[in-house]
Amino acid sequence: MILIKNGRVMNPADGMDAVTDVWIRDGRIAGFGEQKGFGEPDQILDAAGCVVAPGLVDVHVHFRDPGLTYKEDLVTGSAAAAAGGYTTVVCMANTSPIVDSVEVLDDILERARELPIHVRQVSAVSVGFRGKELVDFEEMARHGACGFTDDGLPLTDAGFIKKAMEMAAKVDLPISFHEEDPSLNQVNGINEGAISKEMGIGGAPAISEDVMVARDVMLALETGAKVDIQHISSGRSVDLVRYAKSLGAKVYAEATPHHFTLTEENVPEFGTMCKMNPPVRTEWDRKKIIEGLADGTIDMIATDHAPHAMKEKEQEFLKAPSGIIGLETALSLGITTLVKGGHLSLMKLLEKMTVNPANLYGFDCGDISVGKPADVVIFHPDEAYTVEGFASKSWNSPFLGAQLCGRVRCTICNGKIAYQR
Repeated sequence: MILIKNGRVMNPADGMDAVTDVWIRDGRIAGFGEQKGFGEPDQILDAAGCVVAPGLVDVHVHFRDPGLTYKEDLVTGSAAAAAGGYTTVVCMANTSPIVDSVEVLDDILERARELPIHVRQVSAVSVGFRGKELVDFEEMARHGACGFTDDGLPLTDAGFIKKAMEMAAKVDLPISFHEEDPSLNQVNGINEGAISKEMGIGGAPAISEDVMVARDVMLALETGAKVDIQHISSGRSVDLVRYAKSLGAKVYAEATPHHFTLTEENVPEFGTMCKMNPPVRTEWDRKKIIEGLADGTIDMIATDHAPHAMKEKEQEFLKAPSGIIGLETALSLGITTLVKGGHLSLMKLLEKMTVNPANLYGFDCGDISVGKPADVVIFHPDEAYTVEGFASKSWNSPFLGAQLCGRVRCTICNGKIAYQR
């Protein structure tokens, strides 16, 4: 039994916000405050000055396992997640081999049972990510796939996507989309704008995202599927999601910390560490994303944790792969940029990092009410620190060396300590 003392308990699922003790027994939240009948705890954690909240939930990570484990693997990815306060993550399907068969899915989920946090796995939408043949949605769902996405490769055939949405609705699981039209992009990873012109390399314009989002939110309305617009980067796409929601579409959106923190103006400073798909865009787009987070248009904050080896990122801009890691800095960036910046309350930030993503996937987490699984993060919201290293196998981050607020002190998953500093 664990007793967490003196912390500010914040639970967005029921609005609880109080300085009180938390009791954990048999892997679940047993009670709050003084509990004379519980006996002596086995371990006491002093959370004075800290927030005690549900363990964070990330619906968009790449652990590169199987096949690309020189970048990350299930073990190191889980360690990075726990260090960032995450107790549940959803892995994308662009592994090698791709997660488009029950054999690959079963292997990942079996190995995930031994990890210190909950690692869930989505299935690909199309066989081989080719956008031609649907995977067997029902069979993949029976074997534990929690959703479907070809993230990394946009799907361009509207008729095919409509069929995929219909199947996702049939099995009642989310389907998520990487929204970039390849025919409109000259160069991936950088916004088509002032900076790409200075660099003389073209870019990926916002309209590339907008046309895909417009299509897919209308298809969501037509099919009734639960559709997640991944890593939204365009201000106009935020408006499109807001409009689709007003019509009753089951459309959800996620924003990454880098998209609400950085702009194209940061590319000359950080180089390939600021190359990602979709790219960071203009200050107007960044402000529109923050507006969408504030008014509820954007439901979730997801990291798109995308590890790459340093030798890959140290190539010239056009040759380097897109993507950055994000699990270990996401909470701090949310606190530093959104909460300290006056855009979101701490409770609202936590809502977008706990209960909202859990609810989209129907996970039994993101809530520390009595009887719920003891997935908990303890963090000091005002502790300033310099980002000096990572538990991740890869260090490809523009935030290395940044000074941030909000440091994770302890992560507990299923009543067991997964990380402590």
